[in-house]
Amino acid sequence: MEWRDQGIIIASRKHGENSVILEVFTPTQGRHAGVVRGGTSRKMTPILQPGGQVEVQWKARLSEHIGSFTVEPIRSRALALGDRFALAGLNAVTALLSFALPEREAHLALYEKTEPLMDLLGKNEVWPLAYLQWEVALLDELGFGLDLSSCAVTGKTDGLTHISPKSGRAVTREGAGEWIDRMLPLPEILSGRGDDTDQAILAALKTTGYFLENKLAPSLGNKALPDARARYLDALSRRATL
Repeated sequence: MEWRDQGIIIASRKHGENSVILEVFTPTQGRHAGVVRGGTSRKMTPILQPGGQVEVQWKARLSEHIGSFTVEPIRSRALALGDRFALAGLNAVTALLSFALPEREAHLALYEKTEPLMDLLGKNEVWPLAYLQWEVALLDELGFGLDLSSCAVTGKTDGLTHISPKSGRAVTREGAGEWIDRMLPLPEILSGRGDDTDQAILAALKTTGYFLENKLAPSLGNKALPDARARYLDALSRRATL
């Protein structure tokens, strides 16, 4: 068994004395793991950092085996390692991918949104909005997408103020009626309107976070969301107060 692709390193952990188990997200193979022999060497350690763009060749005797990777660097995105805010964002993305994606299942649409997002690391003025849009795409890709096109009750396309926590559909204040206290707020930025301030993005991430925690996580066996996401929100919150 053998394949070759390029992708994004999302996790790396030591295996034995001098090997590493590498987890990559690729367009054709999805989230896939393999052993990199000699991965702890001085030459390989800088290449195998999360966020790195690499070309990988995977080989195994049988498809169910973990197999081994041969890795060639494309670009390191090392800038993020020296920028605490960018590093927090990188860790949030890679942790959520490792947490949420099933193994060995292609998610091309999500990959095509993830690679450009990673290329924006270090561009801190535009990255938070791009990250928010990526979280929305992640929910959509995994079957928990938000439908903000019209009110679930009245069918109106304007005046949308809330989101149903059950269905993920938008509603107007009129449509919410007596259930309004049970609805989630619909920040304008989620609908592509309003200012992209840090405060607005944080409010929107609170809403997407509800669906990550209460819809996606239960579908994965009630695993807790990665701490890396909370740390990124903390970093964004601190920046918003400056």
